[in-house]
Amino acid sequence: MIRVLLVDDHPVVRFGLRTILEAQEDLSVIGECGSGSEAIELASELLPDVVLMDLKMPGVDGATATAAVVAATPCRVVVLTTFDTDGDVLRAIEAGATAYLLKDAPSDDLVEAVRAAARGQTVLASPVATKLVSAVQRPGLSAREVEVLTLVGRGLSNVAISQAMHVSEATVKSHLLHVFAKLDVSDRTAAVTVAMSRGWLAPPA
Repeated sequence: MIRVLLVDDHPVVRFGLRTILEAQEDLSVIGECGSGSEAIELASELLPDVVLMDLKMPGVDGATATAAVVAATPCRVVVLTTFDTDGDVLRAIEAGATAYLLKDAPSDDLVEAVRAAARGQTVLASPVATKLVSAVQRPGLSAREVEVLTLVGRGLSNVAISQAMHVSEATVKSHLLHVFAKLDVSDRTAAVTVAMSRGWLAPPA
């Protein structure tokens, strides 16, 4: 019997998931909760085989809760969410999620993902896998590019950045062009936003 903990801040969603999973002879829902902080506590207390984790929740989010659960217990985590942006995917996978499914996935796929996760197998929804491969293959930012983008995030102009880094303004522009190309964006604000979402740039202090 595979023991499952449900984590979602919507009771109706949890009810639907429980109905789907408990219709299977080999799956048993042993607990449920509506926040990441509760998930961390219940996972340590109940030690389920699989935690079915929502990603966007008030307070402690799903990625943070996943990292805590994986670090403290032998539980496998299956992320089930409506979000499939690069940042969401990467954060969940880096946190230690075994599987990542979207909430519009067929119920059979959900059931099989839970079983696969219990066996330690990785399962990624097709659009999620595509985004992950794309993100991994995309080159990261150099240390100099990160430095330029950090100053951009602080609101400095190209001239001010060139003075702060003791380089020419043309060099600053060159770095920014490379950043735009790597992030597939066309302006400074988007570059900062995307780089932060991928964990390549620390949020401003």
